Amino acid sequence: MARKAKELSALEVGRLTSVGHHAVGGVAGLYLYVVESGARSWVLRTMVGSKRRHMGLGGFPEVTLAKARDKARTAKEQISQGFDPIAQRSAVASSLKAQQATQKTFKEAALAYIDAHSQSWDNPKHRAQWVSTLESYAFPHIGNLLVQDVEQEQVLKVLEPIWASKTETASRLRGRIESVLGWATVRKYRSGDNPARWRGHLDQLLAAPNKIQKVKHHRALPASQLADFMKKLRARPGMGARALEFVIYCAARSGEVRGAQWSEMDMKSAVWKVPAERMKAKKEHRVPLSPSALSLLKSLPRGADSDLVFASSKGNPLSDMTLTLLMRRMDVDAVPHGFRSTFRDWAGESTDYPRELAEQALAHVIESKVEAAYRRGDALEKRRKMMIDWANFCDRK
Repeated sequence: MARKAKELSALEVGRLTSVGHHAVGGVAGLYLYVVESGARSWVLRTMVGSKRRHMGLGGFPEVTLAKARDKARTAKEQISQGFDPIAQRSAVASSLKAQQATQKTFKEAALAYIDAHSQSWDNPKHRAQWVSTLESYAFPHIGNLLVQDVEQEQVLKVLEPIWASKTETASRLRGRIESVLGWATVRKYRSGDNPARWRGHLDQLLAAPNKIQKVKHHRALPASQLADFMKKLRARPGMGARALEFVIYCAARSGEVRGAQWSEMDMKSAVWKVPAERMKAKKEHRVPLSPSALSLLKSLPRGADSDLVFASSKGNPLSDMTLTLLMRRMDVDAVPHGFRSTFRDWAGESTDYPRELAEQALAHVIESKVEAAYRRGDALEKRRKMMIDWANFCDRK
């Protein structure tokens, strides 16, 4: 028969500092383990079925001698009733870890969404805008909430304070919250309907953005002033001025022109093929080059180390502010993008060209799915005549 350990007092247990396993008595198999670092902890050594198990009961002195004996007696009682307290503890811990793995705060979910999608965003600024709007308006209210607990009330708490005063920002923010919550649903971090969805939900609770904020159009130069502007622009030196000329002749977006490469220019066929990755609609766009546009291209130097058509002095693409600053220096109350509106006004008010042709020249997305299905070609040669007429209008004396 095994010798019964002496039942130590709390004072005696407190004096146990030598490295080793010390039986403290009171409950068979209860030991105080002391390791080299000086840390002390309680361990119950006992048989569970046919296996000898060591069960941790906590650290000393956080767990007192009395509490350690109570825990040991409870464990032994469970064992005598056919339960394995160690297996039960492992199961509970595993369940807790599994539960915690499916619990994310809204902020954690938002940042995970951004990491998952930002590589597909063309503009690096897009990620910064996402983070900025969420940090400014959403995270202070719902950032620390579990994403599974974000409901209509919390979404409205974020949106309502800025819906009327910062409508465009609020509308984008709503879409971003909807995307994050949608991602969280698919990842099983939440369930149920998306409380940030617009149609059939928030559109019943918030005013339509286009009803409370007028659309701000890009400032455009009137068509009647274009010829005089072009004369002044042609007199301006620098690659920025030449890029702006090309923007106007092609009715193109600034970014498309600033990224233009010589390999995209078919000088013989007088066609500029803008690749899909630089187009807003992600579809290749062919631009018929007028004689004025071709003459401009032929006048430009071609760098040996860069394929860029409009390169800066360092061989890099022009910045997005280059053309804007040029127009400011010319004291013109308009922006580069506004010349697309000037072109559209000219085509609609001063010519008989069909609306659809002008829209194709601007590479606008067809809103009608039916019309898009029937439009197979890009009417390149029809647009060529229009772009020649437009260039002649720009160059008129």
